[in-house]
Amino acid sequence: MGRLTVLALRAVLVVVLVGTVLVQALMVWTLVSGNDPEDGSLPLTPLRVITILGLVSAQVALVCVWRLVTMVRRGTVFSHTAFRYVDVVIGAIVAAALLWFAVTALNAPGQRDDPGVTVIMGGIGLAILGVALIVLVLRTLLAQAVARDVEAKAMKAELDEVI
Repeated sequence: MGRLTVLALRAVLVVVLVGTVLVQALMVWTLVSGNDPEDGSLPLTPLRVITILGLVSAQVALVCVWRLVTMVRRGTVFSHTAFRYVDVVIGAIVAAALLWFAVTALNAPGQRDDPGVTVIMGGIGLAILGVALIVLVLRTLLAQAVARDVEAKAMKAELDEVI
């Protein structure tokens, strides 16, 4: 991975991380201060709590991606250490999907006249789970690459002994 690509990715990660922290801080302040202009049309407090938790899952994934990019830059990504970060990313994506399903369930009673919105929201939750499955497939590819790397190192060591 090129230096410019790594810098660009890290810049995006920092901007997104700072943005999510600011949104979380504002939502926590709104919940704690009691200045919540809730008119009863939507359950805003539970939605805010779910949003805060969803942002935590995004932040966890961002930190893990940062660590993986660091490993790529150092040439150490093909190791068993990388699996820990990929597994955490998968968990964060699944958590985000479950939180989205919770938002869908909270929103569903207000959509009795138009249940299509709830169906679409459920479809979005399935799409988020699909992203987790894609990352799981990529984890399998990483496992194969690590196994090949270990095998290649063993063969090189044997060849060095022969020579």
